[in-house]
Amino acid sequence: EVQLVESGGGLVQAGGSLRLSCAASGFTFDDYDIGWFRQAPGKEREGVSCISSSDGSTYYSDSVKGRFTISSDNAKNTVYLQMNSLKPEDTAVYYCAATPQFANPKRLCSTYSNFGSWGQGTQVTVSS
Repeated sequence: EVQLVESGGGLVQAGGSLRLSCAASGFTFDDYDIGWFRQAPGKEREGVSCISSSDGSTYYSDSVKGRFTISSDNAKNTVYLQMNSLKPEDTAVYYCAATPQFANPKRLCSTYSNFGSWGQGTQVTVSS
């Protein structure tokens, strides 16, 4: 059974940083692509960043490019999302998701329907 557990969310002031972790189990980590999505109240779930397991290529949405960094530690079956220069508009529940290798992280992140397995989410709140 695929399991994804997010951690690292919290309350931070604007300009601050957080690192989210997504611990994966129940599947061959090297064979799955991972994405980070977020959902703010009243808004659709949007792809923030995705990473391809085949070549390590990454994608970032325009709203986080240059501020967020996705990385993968295959030895720990964990994907991280380092979030710097946080803004109030980054406030949302952040989810990690997994899917068998998709190859194109930009297309992968384009819709949540590309993913079949999800974590429970972790709240990120950025105060102004």
